Amino acid sequence: MSKPLLDRFLSNSVKQGRLGVVFADGSANTYGQPAEGFPEVVLRFTDDRVPRDILMDPRLGAAEAFIEGRLVIEEGDVMDLVSLLRANNPWDKGGEIGPPNLVNRVINSASFFAEQINNRVGSKQNVAHHYDIGNDLYALMLDAEHWQYSCAYWPRDDMTLAEAQFAKLAHIAKKLHLSPGQEVLDIGCGWGGMAIHLARHHDVRVTGITLSEEQAALARQKVTEAGVADKVTILLEDYRDTAASGRRFDRIVSVGMFEHVGRAQFETFFEACANILADDGVMLLHTIGRFGTPGTTDAFTRKYIFPGGYIPALSETVAASEKYRLIASDIETLRLHYAKTIRQWYANCMTHKDAIVALYDEKFFRMWTFYLAGAATVFEHGGMGNYQIQYIRSRHALPITRDYLIG
Repeated sequence: MSKPLLDRFLSNSVKQGRLGVVFADGSANTYGQPAEGFPEVVLRFTDDRVPRDILMDPRLGAAEAFIEGRLVIEEGDVMDLVSLLRANNPWDKGGEIGPPNLVNRVINSASFFAEQINNRVGSKQNVAHHYDIGNDLYALMLDAEHWQYSCAYWPRDDMTLAEAQFAKLAHIAKKLHLSPGQEVLDIGCGWGGMAIHLARHHDVRVTGITLSEEQAALARQKVTEAGVADKVTILLEDYRDTAASGRRFDRIVSVGMFEHVGRAQFETFFEACANILADDGVMLLHTIGRFGTPGTTDAFTRKYIFPGGYIPALSETVAASEKYRLIASDIETLRLHYAKTIRQWYANCMTHKDAIVALYDEKFFRMWTFYLAGAATVFEHGGMGNYQIQYIRSRHALPITRDYLIG
């Protein structure tokens, strides 16, 4: 029964580009028509459970079948496969890739809400799941200079990944409107790239906080190597504890961390930031965001990539922040920048496949590249983008025009 249902699903889902499927019983079907800009992909299913698994939950079912080697890509690669499906069903035109059935949707939603508590212990465990898997992987994937695991900024198409990441750091620094000697808090500082950039180029003192022990150790090393140890301090600390300490900062920056806060903690996060930020301070929040209304995190991402994470809609982000009299003084939507960034990470992983497999195994490599392919294409065709939201506590904290962002 699963095979004819999957046949109908794929017939409706793939109109442009070609998808060939060889089923476990040896039969084969082809879906779609050749079209410029759309990939051509051939799949082989090694057992008759694959159609059922995909129908139960297309993203998780296809992912686990691919990870386990039961869904084999004979022509093309996983980026081609996910691109083909998403390009045929763009969010902008109301499309989506087959929702899971009602039972699985209820289970997924219930599990999602249970995981959103994200207290201090849970937050540290969730961060460790993703960021403490070893710095060696990120060394092979990220730009070698800045180690930025977040959306780069691409004012020109011909930039290298490192140049685009430098452009992101510089773009954010402009929005912070820095002055020498100011105290800056970097919430979710990663491997220290932002902190090093701000200290080196703007002569400010930066305190970076992270919950990842692997990140903190390497960030301290990088700070020392960069010669800014007198200006940068890296702490293994929760933002809630920073707020409880009573310390205040002239500037707050947080890049790629808000996605891990969890919906239930949005107000807690902004209350903490409001208490930490000086009266005339400026905050810049850079986060992945939903273009549409609030939703839930899919089962694949929750299980394999970011447990406890949630991509916020702009509406719920601003709603949470406005309760603490934080003025959203500027909002920029980055629509395609992350897609370009993640495709660079994917290319780096494909280049270093043998090294990554040696660090982990083939299953991990398939899981990781499925994640990157899904992430890149959701920013190209799905309902995700990036928001940079600038906050102030006083309406007098910044110039009244945006000219200071030019140049």
